[in-house]
Amino acid sequence: TDDDQVFAVFRAFKADFGTIDRIVINAGLGKGAPIGTGRYDANRETAMTNFVAALCQSEAAMEIFREQNAGHFVMISSLSAVRGMPKTLTTYAATKAGVAHLAEGLRAELYGKPIKVTVLYPGYIASEMNERVAQSTPLMASTEKGVKAMVSAIEREVGSAAVPAMPWVPLGFVMKHAPMPVFKKLI
Repeated sequence: TDDDQVFAVFRAFKADFGTIDRIVINAGLGKGAPIGTGRYDANRETAMTNFVAALCQSEAAMEIFREQNAGHFVMISSLSAVRGMPKTLTTYAATKAGVAHLAEGLRAELYGKPIKVTVLYPGYIASEMNERVAQSTPLMASTEKGVKAMVSAIEREVGSAAVPAMPWVPLGFVMKHAPMPVFKKLI
């Protein structure tokens, strides 16, 4: 969240390496609280990290890619971005929807040009971020499976992908389109 440092580091990498082939933006903090419960501080910190810091990184990345007229811009969103989520996930999901739309806007702008844009929507993957969550839930993918799915999608330069595909492609569809009573039971 140190904007000046982000631009300095990105520019230093460009100076050191000459060209940058790919930049993966994965700003994520899941510190939110239900809206209106007196924890604006936690929701603001989540929003500043997940969206504003990702915006800064996007600006720095695109500055490089536009200058070299090439590159692969990868944004890590979340499957929570497909629909507003309740309670502690409300701000997190909103920020992940925001970064997904930011990258989708870039993809629309750059379509057919040498700069590629990928948006990944990871499902539940075991990581340090969710280590307090029961790791034995049937929907939780192992870190290895999740990372392999993300790397595969990135290397194929897909436009967007839910990762890992199973069970998140069908569950993402259900999450997005289910009537509210069904959606509430799922979450």
